[in-house]
Amino acid sequence: MSLNRVLSVGAEFPAFSKKAVVSLEKDQEFRTITEQEHRENDQWLVMFWWPKDFTFVCPTEIAEFNKNYDEFRDRDAQLIGASTDSEFVHVAWRRDHEDLRGLRFPMLADTSKSLAEDLGILSEEEKVAYRVTYIVDPQGIIRWVSVNDLNVGRNVAEVLRVLDALQTDELCPCNWKKGEATLTA
Repeated sequence: MSLNRVLSVGAEFPAFSKKAVVSLEKDQEFRTITEQEHRENDQWLVMFWWPKDFTFVCPTEIAEFNKNYDEFRDRDAQLIGASTDSEFVHVAWRRDHEDLRGLRFPMLADTSKSLAEDLGILSEEEKVAYRVTYIVDPQGIIRWVSVNDLNVGRNVAEVLRVLDALQTDELCPCNWKKGEATLTA
């Protein structure tokens, strides 16, 4: 039985400084990313984790987040994908997989697994990250977390719906969608 203690709503997102793949252009592939970037730019952070590169479910999710990249940008959200694979594995996977070549967001490499450990999202057996999505406000506070088991992909439309709801800073009823009325207390 797993004893994970997933960092959750109301907690401050952990500090990190990690290499990420940001391009396939020679000598432009890598950049260091920190948790401070979204705060300094007064942006929300949406960070989603997948278990392993070169697998089957993961690229479907990554490609769907990429298709919706402008939706996140329009909501002043920095989008970051992450796993515990190295930046070199990330760049090789991007070059190898047609759906990943044109990614517009960074692929964070948590090779030390320190951030995944701080977040409490490592599977007990393989020590790979679960399919976890965090929405973090511009002050660095976790406002939403969703955890899927290793074999079940997530719904990007739901991530956007929740981001919209959080950004209203109002009471949003069940199944609320952007543009619908919110509740008054």
